[in-house]
Amino acid sequence: MNILFRIADILLFPVIRLIFRAKQKGKENIPKSGPVIIAANHLHAFDMFFISTFSRRSIRFLAKAELFRNPFGRLIFRGAGAIPINRAAAGVESVNEVISSLEKGEAVGIFPQGTRIPGKDPAETKIKSGIGLIAYHAKATVLPVFIGAKGMKVRPFRKTEVRFGKPIAFDELGFENGGIDEYRHASEIIFEKICELGKDISSSAEEKQ
Repeated sequence: MNILFRIADILLFPVIRLIFRAKQKGKENIPKSGPVIIAANHLHAFDMFFISTFSRRSIRFLAKAELFRNPFGRLIFRGAGAIPINRAAAGVESVNEVISSLEKGEAVGIFPQGTRIPGKDPAETKIKSGIGLIAYHAKATVLPVFIGAKGMKVRPFRKTEVRFGKPIAFDELGFENGGIDEYRHASEIIFEKICELGKDISSSAEEKQ
């Protein structure tokens, strides 16, 4: 287990649970070993912590490259195992690092939406096809995760729920020869599974202002 992940497990995660009243459902579905892509919708900057707090495994999350620009951020995020990625155009180097991590049997966290989209039903948002490309080349299992809150807006002292679905096996993603169309189709399958986990939450996302 990564040392900073262990420190967070002891010091940070209990605070996250308290302040955001984080609850979980289905954490027994998290594979205890082997390569796995943790795929979730994206509501808040703390989403990676909401997921990690219920996992006994270290998870290497993709994080926007801007977080690595100053020495302190680079130290913290690299120390925690995060992988920098340009949200506008994911570079080959970042994708290769993700695939390499999975080939080593690690867990990698990815947000298919590519950016935070609070206050909206995730099923109505656009996703990127990168997760399909990564799943194809790494031949990895995918674990769908839904992060939900009232109005799909995470707020302190208001319950945040994290739901872990059943793992999606590689052969369920419809791959034959690879290619952009297959990557896109696999990404859609994965995100549909994510959205299904939170239908009862996201259906009330249009919260009155």
